[in-house]
Amino acid sequence: MMKINVKLCLLLVLTMTGMFAQTNVPTDYLSSEFHKTRREALRSSMPENSVAVFFSNPIRNRANDVDYIYHQDPNFYYLTGLKEPHSVLVVYSEAQEKGGKTFDEALYVYERGERYKIYNGAGVGVKGAQENLGFTNVYKGQDFIDEPIDFSKFDKIMFKEFEGDVRKKGREQPNLYALIEQFKSSINAIPVPEGKEVDAESEPAKSIVDTKSLRKLMAGLREVKTAEELKLIKKAVEISCVGQIEVMKAMHPGMSETETQGIHEMVFKKYGSEYEGYPSIVGAGNNGCVLHYIDNVKLQVGNELVLMDLGAEYRGYTADVTRTIPANGKFTQEQKLIYDLVYDAQEAGIAAMVIGGNARKTDKAARDVVYKGLLELGITDSLEQGRTYFPHGTSHHIGLDVHDLNNWGEFKENMILTVEPGIYIPEGSPCDEKWWGIAVRIEDDILVTKNGPVNYSALAPRKSDEIEKMMEQESIFDKFELPNLDKAE
Repeated sequence: MMKINVKLCLLLVLTMTGMFAQTNVPTDYLSSEFHKTRREALRSSMPENSVAVFFSNPIRNRANDVDYIYHQDPNFYYLTGLKEPHSVLVVYSEAQEKGGKTFDEALYVYERGERYKIYNGAGVGVKGAQENLGFTNVYKGQDFIDEPIDFSKFDKIMFKEFEGDVRKKGREQPNLYALIEQFKSSINAIPVPEGKEVDAESEPAKSIVDTKSLRKLMAGLREVKTAEELKLIKKAVEISCVGQIEVMKAMHPGMSETETQGIHEMVFKKYGSEYEGYPSIVGAGNNGCVLHYIDNVKLQVGNELVLMDLGAEYRGYTADVTRTIPANGKFTQEQKLIYDLVYDAQEAGIAAMVIGGNARKTDKAARDVVYKGLLELGITDSLEQGRTYFPHGTSHHIGLDVHDLNNWGEFKENMILTVEPGIYIPEGSPCDEKWWGIAVRIEDDILVTKNGPVNYSALAPRKSDEIEKMMEQESIFDKFELPNLDKAE
């Protein structure tokens, strides 16, 4: 009988199924040059004789042996372009020498075994990281363990504080848990520097360990977008706007919140968005008064307002666009009064999105309009009561995170933030019942430029009369019919 070479068979299977390298894939991801320049920018801002250590995101379990779709840590992706787990990036402030080799950074990646590749593909690996991500010094994760870095020679070791969500067990070895444990071991082995006092409960390394500064350094990089980033963000925003438009045309009182969500997300996929940037919010009537309502289970939206806060994620960058529309296509008098008040507040907030401004000024501009309007409508008895119906902030940065990393300073050119005032009047509020259940939020993504604010999400109608006109248009979903599954045999 012929002997079977199991490894050879696995390699043949992988080759035949094309798992080593995919073709016909998107080419508009961030370039390796982008990630390289971002690492250089970080290095130039680091203290002398320091080292920054970044770990990939953990894999998070959904249920039993099924995990959530993996999403990379934004800082790690920003600096590397790697979207795989069980990895480490080390950036040095100055060039290092070892074995006659000079380097100022190192990337450690997980090298998948042959059997693992059958289930999950080949992955990037050392060779792929060198060829596609633009790194010269790439090693296996096992090398991080077998040849530990001597951290004792640095004056500062910067990294993000670890959280308790990294699993110890797993088929992949060495996994993220093992990499972190090795790092902790190396840090804790550092002796107390001469002349430094450390209390009995502290590890020796605490005198040089810094878990705070790296966030500020990365925020300083990420809060101002490059032209390459803005192109991807604009695409994500425009996709989100098309979703809003298609739902406006398709909306009717018999539609469910889930169906509404589904149309948005189908449009996202149609235009190449890989994921949603955050859990989709579709709240009809009183459900819209729950700021982060993601149940989306109401079977019929009826004749109420439907608040839709959804954002497509495109090549890692997320939009954040909200529109509120009347399910039957026409605002009631009360709905229109509240909607137009929020619109006016948003216009005031957008006008404040200028270089040298800040989020507090934007918030105040919008809030002043809302507070005054609520008082004039008799919904509140004083300006101070306005916060009851407008409880959240008006702006946040967007980018690789929907609430993107930033230092909350003055607005600079090429920052992009949301402007999203809202009014929420839950049932049982201390005002006339005619206002109960009305929830309105309008949210747009605004780019700060030297020529004034630019609304990236202007494609989706914002004015109440423009929304009503859009809702009169025919929808491609009007002819979309499904069999009645309740009656199917």
